[in-house]
Amino acid sequence: MYDHILVPVALDHEGAVDQKLASARQLLAKGGKITLLTVLENVPGFVSEFVTVKSENHITNAVRERLEKVIDGASDMQAEIVHGKAGVQVARYAKDKNVDLIIVGSHKPGIEDYFLGSTAARVARRAPCSVMIVR
Repeated sequence: MYDHILVPVALDHEGAVDQKLASARQLLAKGGKITLLTVLENVPGFVSEFVTVKSENHITNAVRERLEKVIDGASDMQAEIVHGKAGVQVARYAKDKNVDLIIVGSHKPGIEDYFLGSTAARVARRAPCSVMIVR
């Protein structure tokens, strides 16, 4: 059983959250916690120059609201949002917060994954703890 489980939530793969949370619930130790983490990419400087509204604040608030809906008041869950590259930031967060297990989703591999690599693969290579990849 695990004391602190990290469940990364990608905005474009929200459909996988239920399956990842079901796995996390089965593996969570009594008194443990689950952290839902979304990593937002930084807006490049050349783009932010043309934007008058601070999009980071708006997006961060919208994402936090979506994560809080998933948590639905559960006392053993929390939502976190960080900025950067997902494959790097998920592993960094896990190390900094003493995470025991990361449960990350992955689609079935296709040819694009062999050239670009997937976030799940990047997390698995960098993680300081066990990683469970669900499909």
